[in-house]
Amino acid sequence: MESRNFKLDTEWNMIHYPERPNGFGILAIGDERHFVNGDSSFWTQNEGKRSMLNIWKKEGYTVFYSNLYGRHWGSEKAADLAMRLCTHIVRSEILNPSFHIVAEGMGALVAMKLLANRDHKVRSLVLINPILSLTAHLEQEKENKFFYKKLIAELELAYETESDKLLQHLHEQEADSGGFNKETPVQIIHVLSGNRAYKQSNIIKDLSAEWQKNSFPIAISYMLPEKKSQIGFQIIQFLSKHEQVL
Repeated sequence: MESRNFKLDTEWNMIHYPERPNGFGILAIGDERHFVNGDSSFWTQNEGKRSMLNIWKKEGYTVFYSNLYGRHWGSEKAADLAMRLCTHIVRSEILNPSFHIVAEGMGALVAMKLLANRDHKVRSLVLINPILSLTAHLEQEKENKFFYKKLIAELELAYETESDKLLQHLHEQEADSGGFNKETPVQIIHVLSGNRAYKQSNIIKDLSAEWQKNSFPIAISYMLPEKKSQIGFQIIQFLSKHEQVL
């Protein structure tokens, strides 16, 4: 069996099995285009993601992910479902209970909540063009009224909060978030494609001084779009460094 689809709550989830398992799992948390349905997913339909998935499987990794209510933007219910998925995988699969996480874009918002949850030990964390602050992301999107209005509507739906209370809720959430720590190694991969990516990279540069001050084990690498095909291999190199301790 190469893969299987299953439901938790109302949401479809998918798990991919390698031919020769190495005993470690990768929880993948996608960006805006990510989806999972009854027999397919963005990871199986998108050429770039499918290539990355095949690289990980070839190296023995079991890969799993959830639809997470669509465009969740790091909502509490999406993070809760991701935690339930991890618990389900621990119970049903023969895997080391300490997972790697690979998150892209808004998926980083859920990944950070998993990192702060002590019930699930994150072995290592890879973030690709991450959105680490929704309030900063909203400020960026204000320049384009159409996208800003669309984003506000998606956030209202994801957080089940009206617009007049939304910003206060997001500020409170970011103030309460645990952030990175000294125990979990992190690799941030930033693909410099498009105006948004460059603005996000500036946010990361500003934050990196604080991370360095706190001695967080965070490495940042920048990549040109034409080198994107190398991301899967780069991630494998990073993950394998953090598997000596079971």
